[in-house]
Amino acid sequence: MQPRRHDHDAGGDPEVLAAKAVLRDEVWTALIDGGAARFPGARNRISNFIGAEAAARRLRDTDAWRSAATIKSNPDSAQLPVRRYALEDGKTVYMAVPRLAEEEPFFLLDPDDLADPPYRAASIAGATRSARRVAVAELEPVDLVVTGCVAAGLDGARLGKGGGFADLEFALAAAAGLIGPATLVVTTVHELQVRAAGTIPMTAHDAPVDLVVTPERVIDCRERRAARPDGGIRWAELTEEKIAAIPLLQRAR
Repeated sequence: MQPRRHDHDAGGDPEVLAAKAVLRDEVWTALIDGGAARFPGARNRISNFIGAEAAARRLRDTDAWRSAATIKSNPDSAQLPVRRYALEDGKTVYMAVPRLAEEEPFFLLDPDDLADPPYRAASIAGATRSARRVAVAELEPVDLVVTGCVAAGLDGARLGKGGGFADLEFALAAAAGLIGPATLVVTTVHELQVRAAGTIPMTAHDAPVDLVVTPERVIDCRERRAARPDGGIRWAELTEEKIAAIPLLQRAR
């Protein structure tokens, strides 16, 4: 049985949604055919990839990483090494609960108060033991945002798996003053996930990335990327199905 696409409850231009879906399938196929996909598989997710640790180490060597004390990260396996290194380096990590599905939609991981070693605490299962759940109002401003991608463009365009959760997290955090104009947004991906400028469709609610980090290089997109969304939730672009699935949106409306 074919799994339901993550963008099944997405609003917006059907042609743009279809173009993004085609590109996702292209990237997932490239990862599989190129032998770069890693458990739990490439399709229908933020794909874990061979070389994720090397990409995380390359990010770790940047000035942006060294100057950051607090990081907000996605919960996907591809960025597990990033979260692990953050905890090992003494950084506070806010990790989103998958699909923003809880009343308190973030895990707070304090590197000085972990029940497990960082490599375990940084996983979703480990966070349930080492972290406490917090609401958006309890978050502190973050220095670095780590996001997962299906594909990333040389112009900073980001393609997620279609659920829209990363963009919602960004909008909520920006509206709460936790992310400012100077806050860097970074991602780690395989080279097969990198696309030429102008390849990935962008809409008004899509948050671009500043740095794309692969096992081989750091791509600085700041001079080429599109402007960030101006903050706040774009209610007109959300379907009732999406709002009903996320308690945080139900309360905010």
